Amino acid sequence: MNSNNLLVRKSKRLIQKIADIPFAIFYPEKYKDYRELSYWQATLEKEGQLGNEHYSYFYTAYFDLEPSFYASKRVLDIGCGPRGSLEWADSASERIGLDPLADEYLKLGADKHKMSYVAAPSEKIPFADEYFDVVCSFNSLDHVTDYQATASEIKRVAKPGGLFLMIVEVNHPPRPHEPISLSWQTTDDFLDVFDVTSVRRYEIGNHDIYGQLLKDDRFDDTKKKKRPGILTAKFVKRVEKLFV
Repeated sequence: MNSNNLLVRKSKRLIQKIADIPFAIFYPEKYKDYRELSYWQATLEKEGQLGNEHYSYFYTAYFDLEPSFYASKRVLDIGCGPRGSLEWADSASERIGLDPLADEYLKLGADKHKMSYVAAPSEKIPFADEYFDVVCSFNSLDHVTDYQATASEIKRVAKPGGLFLMIVEVNHPPRPHEPISLSWQTTDDFLDVFDVTSVRRYEIGNHDIYGQLLKDDRFDDTKKKKRPGILTAKFVKRVEKLFV
């Protein structure tokens, strides 16, 4: 690409950002959805097809789980996107992708997937209490509108003894499509209901979350609390003991 074409593309992006300012200010939630959908539309145009081959590793081996662990289990992926994040989990009894844009994702090819998509916000998950054996949030907790409400819903729909698997970017400045800035202490927000069994912290690179985890650039220096990076954790929901 020559310098003139690059300059034209940068100029167009700048003009678009300026034009988007009123939309972002007066309709922040709609603008967030617009940015999310635009990202996936551009990704589909670039890739030709939205692949999902990388997901199985992060749902299984990364968290020290075997694929067989998911047999006959109900699995929820919050903020699933349109790639088919749970297509690999064909032994699960239910595999649900939850996303406010789920109906739009069906138009991007998700209608061909065997998993189910539910168009609903994470702040109000349309399933009964203690319904899911595994709840996952991969690169989505910082995308929600109301983090506290989402955390409460995760606690509600997970079964006692069930898992919550989390991957999230932390300490980034709020952005239109990632309005929530979480910290390295995010795990503490779930300890009233869950026990945490593993925590890992990583350097942040170019926001390629999964690629960065594969590089395994971990660090243990928790003194730099504002340091940006990626936080991952595996939780188990406590089983309340009944005393007679």
